[in-house]
Amino acid sequence: KGAGKAACILPHGVLFRGNAEASIRQQLVRSGYLKGIIGLPANLFYGTGIPACIVVLDKENAAGRKGVFMLDASKGFIKDGNKNRLREQDIHRIVDTFKRQQDTPRYARLVPRAEIADSKNDFNLNISRYISTAVGEKEISLATTHDELVEIGNAIQTATAKHNEFLKELGL
Repeated sequence: KGAGKAACILPHGVLFRGNAEASIRQQLVRSGYLKGIIGLPANLFYGTGIPACIVVLDKENAAGRKGVFMLDASKGFIKDGNKNRLREQDIHRIVDTFKRQQDTPRYARLVPRAEIADSKNDFNLNISRYISTAVGEKEISLATTHDELVEIGNAIQTATAKHNEFLKELGL
């Protein structure tokens, strides 16, 4: 069909393994059929602890598709016994973000085909290549930290002097 659609749950490894899987990825990206990839948490399904993904294929408007929408939902879950479980809110966030194709820092973005095909990526679709979940470190002001340390040093000197006075009073 010219407008066929499919969503397949697959092991995360299909996104980056070589050989035949690499050729399939390359063809899906180049043809525009690959609409999106949703990375799921590890330990979600019974019988396996490996992370999975949902690969969304869509032939409709494939020629005009500019890239692959990637969504990293691997952090949105609750521990339920020895398994992980997606909560209603996690599912709603995934569906809403995917439907809107909404770029969200550290969660989702439309990755241009050129970036995926670039020699440094070579059609590797591992989500962490394109969506960084790292949170930036808090910036530290050296001047403020220095002032705080000076204050602490003064407080230590005052406490030491008071302590020594008490020892003198006790004759020690």
